[in-house]
Amino acid sequence: MVDYRSERLDAVFHALADPTRRAMLHRLAEREHSVGELAEPYRMTLAAASKHIKALERAGLVQRTVLGRTHVCRLDAGPLHGGFEWLRHYERYWTQRLDDLEALLRAEDEAQARKPAPSKRSAPQAKPPAAKKAAAPRRKPRA
Repeated sequence: MVDYRSERLDAVFHALADPTRRAMLHRLAEREHSVGELAEPYRMTLAAASKHIKALERAGLVQRTVLGRTHVCRLDAGPLHGGFEWLRHYERYWTQRLDDLEALLRAEDEAQARKPAPSKRSAPQAKPPAAKKAAAPRRKPRA
């Protein structure tokens, strides 16, 4: 069961809200990276990259190991499960709306199929009557 008021869940969604952090997680899913490697594609300073990584660490999504002067980051996808469970709670609403849409579209298709086909000898369409122009009100001459 997911605690929907959890600070951890808030931190996960906060971390995922930023496209740079999502891209960093995507790269970490492939392999471990140093902070410098994570910063490189964005032309950001190591300090800026470290701030992003700290947000990921607060969410529990990244584990950082210090090897000498190199900080190596690896993905810990476990906390993503809480976000997934939170979203899954709303899946029934999405499913119901999609089922309703499907039923509506099927009903429209069936109604369209029941309509008789137009005959080939249809009368020519009459032109709509021309709209009458409204007369402009007359002004009284000034004295």
